[in-house]
Amino acid sequence: MANKAGTSAAAGSTPEGFNYKPALALLASLFFMWGFITVINNTLLPHLRSVFDLTYTQTTLIESVWFIAYGVMGMPSAFLIERTGYKKAIIIGLLVMAVGALGMVPAAQIPSYGVTLAALFVIASGITLLQVAANPYVAVIGPAESSESRLTLVQAFNSFGTFLAPYFGGYLILSRTVGGTSLEGTELTPAQRLADAQATELPYIMVAVVLVIIAVVIWRSSLPALGTATNRVAKEERKKLSLWKHRNLVLGVPAIFIYLIAEIGVANLFINFVILPEIAGITPAQAANYLVLLWGGMMVGRFAGAFIMRRFPADKTLAAFALFAMIVMIGAATIEGPAAMWCLILVGLGHSIMFPAIFAMGIKGLGPLTEEGSGLLITAIAGGALVVVQGWLADLYGLQNSFWLTVACEVYIIYYAMWGSKPNAPEPAQSDGGA
Repeated sequence: MANKAGTSAAAGSTPEGFNYKPALALLASLFFMWGFITVINNTLLPHLRSVFDLTYTQTTLIESVWFIAYGVMGMPSAFLIERTGYKKAIIIGLLVMAVGALGMVPAAQIPSYGVTLAALFVIASGITLLQVAANPYVAVIGPAESSESRLTLVQAFNSFGTFLAPYFGGYLILSRTVGGTSLEGTELTPAQRLADAQATELPYIMVAVVLVIIAVVIWRSSLPALGTATNRVAKEERKKLSLWKHRNLVLGVPAIFIYLIAEIGVANLFINFVILPEIAGITPAQAANYLVLLWGGMMVGRFAGAFIMRRFPADKTLAAFALFAMIVMIGAATIEGPAAMWCLILVGLGHSIMFPAIFAMGIKGLGPLTEEGSGLLITAIAGGALVVVQGWLADLYGLQNSFWLTVACEVYIIYYAMWGSKPNAPEPAQSDGGA
């Protein structure tokens, strides 16, 4: 990722003797917040479906708009970081998120499905900027030899945010509404729909306040300016290299894209699925408590996966996790009753290591092209936007049958782990010097 000087920050580029731990704690709060806010959507979607009487296609379109922001705002975020530097970009990202969160207030007052989509797009645009800025910043803020452990640590805080968010959304949104405390199929009066819509005001105002506080703290902090040490290859030399001859990257980009379809489809349709009479027959507020277990499984799986991959190859570990995910998703797509709900919960374990494992294998052997390859993989997060396809399948063939799309996604991940992830054309090591 380019910095203000137009070069790439290298690991360990902070001033000698600089205590990076307070800065790392601040950055961990960013990972926590964007994980937290992203997963609030999982409780927001069934709420909005009830308020606006949406089809599954319209419901999943809300999440699609969220992930479209990654594709639309990814490169503009990179250009902004080049002009402002990492610290200012992070502050801007937090403030953009706060503006979007406050936009949920008029969306609830009107209430308006379109304004809701616009507000969520603004929030997601701010998160995109944080993703583009904070990930490389964490990697370079301390010693190069501990960069992986730092990234793992902040990703754990991200998972902690996703773990807590369903409690927050379930308590402040679903449990305070008629639709959230009623069984599937309950008809709401216009007055009840309006009251339910306005239940989102308080939680999003709280989120906006926290985001502004974090922005002020970071503005007053002494985060170091990065980029004094670089390992970027000269422009003419880079013209001789090509990303497209690296099979692990070329097949890794669709692997990230497809994985996001699977993860987001399961998480966003979880509550809608388990409240069905033939599955668990519970209220949305009760289902939110089970959604916590899905995200908790992902958090546990990441810690376990990191331990396992110290002893077994990453490709075989990824294949095993993906095979497990495929098996439980077949269960979710075929059986009825609470067992189907537990299958959907268990897929969190299978999905847990997929993003970091695919990302790491995708950039293996890229050498001086690592930055560009990383950018492509981050852009592929926009695959979450295609969750609307699963909503369309749910409307046509039933919600349970739509999970066969997730099964197909797991099959591709298995293919990538076993065959597609093998590097076939390593680039020469990066040379020193500025661009």
